[in-house]
Amino acid sequence: MNNPQWGITPDYLQFPEKVLQFGTGVLLRGLVDFLVDKANKQGVFNGRIVVVKSTDGDAGAFDTQDGLFTTHIKGISQGQPVDQHLVNASISRVLQSNAEWEAILEAASQPSLEIIVSNTTEVGIQYVEEDVAAGVPASFPGKLLAILHERYRRKLPGFVIIPTELIVDNGKILKEIVIKLAGFNKMPEGFIQWIGQGNRFCNSLVDRIVPGRPKNIAESWEKAGYEDELWIESEPFLLWAIEGDAGVAQKLSFHQADDRMLIAPSITPYREQKLRLLNGSHTAAVTLGYLSGLNTVYECMQDGYMRRFFETVVLDEILPTLENLGPQAAVFAKDVLDRFANPYIEHKLISITFQQSSKMNARNVQTLLRYREAKGLLPEKMLLGFASTLLFLKPAREQNGKFQGQRGDAFYDITDENAAIFAAHWKSVAKAGYPEVSAMVRDICSDERLWQTDLNKLPGFADTVADHLMGMLQNGVKEYITNHSKVL
Repeated sequence: MNNPQWGITPDYLQFPEKVLQFGTGVLLRGLVDFLVDKANKQGVFNGRIVVVKSTDGDAGAFDTQDGLFTTHIKGISQGQPVDQHLVNASISRVLQSNAEWEAILEAASQPSLEIIVSNTTEVGIQYVEEDVAAGVPASFPGKLLAILHERYRRKLPGFVIIPTELIVDNGKILKEIVIKLAGFNKMPEGFIQWIGQGNRFCNSLVDRIVPGRPKNIAESWEKAGYEDELWIESEPFLLWAIEGDAGVAQKLSFHQADDRMLIAPSITPYREQKLRLLNGSHTAAVTLGYLSGLNTVYECMQDGYMRRFFETVVLDEILPTLENLGPQAAVFAKDVLDRFANPYIEHKLISITFQQSSKMNARNVQTLLRYREAKGLLPEKMLLGFASTLLFLKPAREQNGKFQGQRGDAFYDITDENAAIFAAHWKSVAKAGYPEVSAMVRDICSDERLWQTDLNKLPGFADTVADHLMGMLQNGVKEYITNHSKVL
């Protein structure tokens, strides 16, 4: 299909295959394939993607639609609404690994092919002992090893290999697994050395919400004027940070099409800003919003108090602790608030509370310490969020070792591996009087099973948290955050 209106010209469809992609999922299509398509339409990359489908079944709609699919970008960007349709032509073909393994090996042996990307879920990057020469390897590392061996056998250059699975040091871990598996298969030492020296395994971090196919797909088709079985929806924001040098950047020339695709010597700053600003603010606010009667992040951003809470936590309490990360953090902080205000993404608060206490420890305790060290003060809103976490983890009933909390007349599951620890602390409160609650808060703050530190060492921390907690117990969360002078 040639359509200049969509930027799809006859020349585009003749571009050589430069990328081997493991996975047909919406994240890869909404991020990697989006960036390749954008670059191709700008005349930058001039390459297409051959996709490996590991699950059983044929390529279906990909074959019928010649790999074309629509990306509908909806949301808020820089405070303004975005509603944009793009037709993506970056995928040349989709090959099913079990049925078309020989074709995959041939595709990977094209001299034009230089890049491998993957998103096989976190479970996909695991070591599985298997004979990679005995048919189609079962694991992703096994398939990758077989492809690399074929490439080596044909005396072709190696690849830039970029896993996008949500694992810290994903590139490094994948490289170690592939080399270990090569040893298990007793492959030649020269080949094993070539795996590490002739290929670049890059750590990467991806961030884009791609909900995929909308529920009201028929309405979307009617508005667009055509049907598309591969239609996906995506938020405007994206980030793809890749650890690499100038050589990697040259191979990944499509990064030039979008300044949100970043190639840097270290991606630690980008991981840190995402952990603290995006994930950390979620964790600080989620229980407060939920216990005040709200159900989604978007609802929080439509509520006057909770919107100010998010803005204060992100811009005034977390961002100042990240000053050494560079100017990206300030831009990212504003993007975070736009993403929270996206009316097209239903992010349920109760889902975010999964492992709430562990998330509080991993995402926010270090921020509390940094803020205190930098300013000599404590971040007031984050302390309120901490107090609401303690209240959320207060069990109303227990059955077969499973705890439930209570919001109004309804019960909710406490899905937290530390639920029993918090239940024991709450059990120590004989009555909901301030001395008992204050003593419990101090005990929780000193419980290094939870925080790997004694939070009582922060002057005023336990007392402030206890004040907030007592106020919410006595008045209810909604009334407390609306009327109490300390949190207005």
